[in-house]
Amino acid sequence: MALPDPNNVSSLDQNSVEPLYRQIYGRFRRAIADGTLAPGDRIPAVRALATELGLARGTIETAYSLLAAEGYILSRGQAGTIVTPGLMVRRPVPSAERPSKAVGSSSKLHPESIMPFQMGLPALDAFPRKIWARLGARCVRATQIPGMVYPAAHGLESLRTAIATYLQVARGISCSPSQVFVTSGYRNSLELIAHALLKAGDRVLLEDPGYPPTRKLLEHLQIAITPVPVDQEGMIVAHGLKATPRAHAAVVTPAHQSPLCVSLSLPRRLALLNWAAQNNAWIVEDDYDGEYRYVSRPLPALKSLDRDGRVLYAGTFSKVLFPGIRLAYLVVPETEVERFEQVSQIFSGNCPELTQTIVAAFLTEGHFSRHIQRMRKLYAERRVATASGLEKILGQHLRIDPQLGGMHLILRLRGQWSDRALAERIRASGVFAQALTDWSISEPIEPALLVGFTNVDSTSTAEKIGRRILEFI
Repeated sequence: MALPDPNNVSSLDQNSVEPLYRQIYGRFRRAIADGTLAPGDRIPAVRALATELGLARGTIETAYSLLAAEGYILSRGQAGTIVTPGLMVRRPVPSAERPSKAVGSSSKLHPESIMPFQMGLPALDAFPRKIWARLGARCVRATQIPGMVYPAAHGLESLRTAIATYLQVARGISCSPSQVFVTSGYRNSLELIAHALLKAGDRVLLEDPGYPPTRKLLEHLQIAITPVPVDQEGMIVAHGLKATPRAHAAVVTPAHQSPLCVSLSLPRRLALLNWAAQNNAWIVEDDYDGEYRYVSRPLPALKSLDRDGRVLYAGTFSKVLFPGIRLAYLVVPETEVERFEQVSQIFSGNCPELTQTIVAAFLTEGHFSRHIQRMRKLYAERRVATASGLEKILGQHLRIDPQLGGMHLILRLRGQWSDRALAERIRASGVFAQALTDWSISEPIEPALLVGFTNVDSTSTAEKIGRRILEFI
């Protein structure tokens, strides 16, 4: 068994007045005391450790003899040497221990553990893991030396081609593989756009309410924002253009506005495109879950209407495959390809080539399209089941917006409630909820809770979770 890092040769001081055997002895004692080595754990053989540290065997034997004499380790002959079973060690008490948080108390969008009603997670139980594993094993076996170097900054060519083909068929976007840039997520895509086309002091139109990380990233880059209110037809484009006619860009979620799930109407799409063309401005289309519309076929992307090369289309595999893949893509206007090639050399996330190879195979062999079709049907069923279960338990306290697509529900609170305080209490109980107020920039907004439904398998499960929420209302 290899030692933890504190015991390797780089941590030994050859010039110290303390003998080397004492240094090794002290490092083992500390590793046992802080729990790095637990009772019963096997430690390296004398010969193996001497070779690893480049020391004489006698030095290691002396350190081990001292540890054994004090009862820290126990030799079992040919079975090796272990930390003494049942050893009771007093653990050091930290001088300033950080207070622990209750499960789910964090208000961040993506908690590390899976929680009921968590947003942004596809149906992980329905993901075709066997197909994925088979493709992964095949891609690993086919790995050659050229595929083991640093991945291309712009993305694997086979994946860029597969994405361009998919977008042509499914989203009505005509683009070449050279216009597709593979990124490590939406934020990386937005970062590329900001570095390539914007500068500090430029002003950008943002939906209000809107996706919080978009605002935070732009503000971090010292790019000014103009909040634009949203109604049942999406961003009120005329309001934004009147407030800031010379804005340099607009970021929109036209398929399902994030978080209200309304679609940007055709007149407003055309108005936005006309403004961008006349003012040499840019439109960033964040199409995070455009595939999931439940009353008709998915709407064509805003990019499909772009005749002047002003729209940058940001898609992601996080919502349609799984977030842990950390893979997204950006389609840029043909005139900007060279500029983005330069910028991506500096700011690209350099996604692992093996992951890209697996996704490319998943796309080209038809698994991706079939998966989307299955999920669209499944989500329609789970959306109805979740809404039905929550209405049965919580109907007196909230109403559910009848949105046409997306992966989450909006629970409008009846009465004078603070959605922030309520969401905090619900998260502390281990159930995910986001306050709609946290997504607002400046516009007053009706308090509501945002909850995901994609991993709720039945009405009874929704009822059970609803009863937990009821305890806090």
